Amino acid sequence: MRETFKISSWQEFEELTRDIIELHGFKAEFRKVFRNQDRKFEVDVVATKDDLCLAIDCKLYGYSRYRRSQLRSEAEKHSIRCKELEKLVGMRVTPLIVSLLDDDLLIENGCLFVPITKLNDFLINQERYMETLSMGSVFQGL
Repeated sequence: MRETFKISSWQEFEELTRDIIELHGFKAEFRKVFRNQDRKFEVDVVATKDDLCLAIDCKLYGYSRYRRSQLRSEAEKHSIRCKELEKLVGMRVTPLIVSLLDDDLLIENGCLFVPITKLNDFLINQERYMETLSMGSVFQGL
């Protein structure tokens, strides 16, 4: 059975993502704003549990001809935000982009892509996903 979500705004999408994260026992910082010496950054949800820190960027893109290229561009920006966040929190941060639609992207610029319909599975099996990533056996989506 395929899950579907009726989302009316990007705010609602971010809130849904936060709620799912919290249901899995993560502590969630919502719309975290931080600065380095040069600029301000914002991460939609920073989720921590034990020694795992996920920095989540929520993307509510609809059906668009250029959606995949937009997501790839956002992954590059998010990766930069996460490197700055690591300096602040003092631990490794895993960049995660949660999207409304499944674009068959898996990883780009070090960011994992997880559609909202697969977020529960990702969180239940996150150790397996992280192990796969650390072994370098994850391939890039084309």
